[in-house]
Amino acid sequence: MSIQVKLKDIIEEMGIQFEDSRSLLNIKTGEIVIITSEDLRAAEDEQPFDHLPEWEAENRMLAIDVVENFENYIELPTKYDVNEYEIMENFCLTVSDQRKQDSLSTVIKGKGAFRRFKDKIIDYGLEDLWYSYRDECFKQIAIEWCRENKIEFIE
Repeated sequence: MSIQVKLKDIIEEMGIQFEDSRSLLNIKTGEIVIITSEDLRAAEDEQPFDHLPEWEAENRMLAIDVVENFENYIELPTKYDVNEYEIMENFCLTVSDQRKQDSLSTVIKGKGAFRRFKDKIIDYGLEDLWYSYRDECFKQIAIEWCRENKIEFIE
């Protein structure tokens, strides 16, 4: 492929995924687009969109392009591919203070794990360490995804 994608753009998109939407890379242009499931369904059903506000019409036209030229798009790693819970779990194992490690490992169990984890890393002053660790994990996932899909990237 002749395009080059900025790795940081892929990483940013991986970090802000929304329910009921898909993040895709246009392999012809290098542009990353976000398409809602609603717009994709409407595009597939060829629903009229001339009555929509301009921004919605633009989203619909993008969805139509994705439907009509699907071979030009590759889905970015999803939140399931990223598995932030597993990243959190692995981070806990990197904490050298055994008491803090045990505490973090405990707070990530059950419902509300992400909120409790974030509160605890702030309490322990580990916030910067966590985000550096998480960013590096996201970077490795993005690099692997690029290589698997034969996407050239720049750092």
